[in-house]
Amino acid sequence: MSEEYFGDELELPSGNSSRHPMAQRFRGYLPVVVDVESGGFNCATDALLEIAAVTIGMDEQGFLFPEHTHFFRVEPFEGANIEAAALEFTGIKLDHPLRMAVKEEQALQEIFRGVRKALKSNGCKRAILVGHNSSFDLGFLNAAVARCDIKRNPFHPFSSFDTATLAGLAYGQTVLARACQSAGIDFDGREAHSARYDTEKTAELFCGIVNRWKEMGGWLTFGS
Repeated sequence: MSEEYFGDELELPSGNSSRHPMAQRFRGYLPVVVDVESGGFNCATDALLEIAAVTIGMDEQGFLFPEHTHFFRVEPFEGANIEAAALEFTGIKLDHPLRMAVKEEQALQEIFRGVRKALKSNGCKRAILVGHNSSFDLGFLNAAVARCDIKRNPFHPFSSFDTATLAGLAYGQTVLARACQSAGIDFDGREAHSARYDTEKTAELFCGIVNRWKEMGGWLTFGS
């Protein structure tokens, strides 16, 4: 299935015609780190409870850095399944008076607005999800988009960058906490399993791996 099948937003140039270095680095895609917390493992039936996204920037030397964080606590959709074990694992308290959750559609639309702004400023055509075990996060994102009948999803529908795989290659670690520790990134286990915290740590990890590859000569010049 070709990329062009998904419409004008995915018609990427065959060469590196854009002058913006971020667009050249990932062939027109902008990495956006996403993490979700959910009521279980089944994206079709289980509730989306938290979602966070971190857009990635690039400095003048071509090094990546986490830029803006978008975070929402989400109201379970009508009829959603929520496993008690999932709540125990994440520590999410659905009835907490300060939870201040919003509906799925509002959370997605606000995040997508921020992503589209980042796409424009970086000269990119489409966002590509970065996640730790990214297929899980992409599955929940796509399921929520379908439930809310959102027509313009800025993310590629099936491609992603998986930091569990990248960290396994770079550090021999696939667990987020251990990968961060190996990369010299502070990681507080008491804060883990919050979508915001995990997304920000995953963003640091992703940027660190890509920057380390650049320092080793893996990507020497813009547009190479």
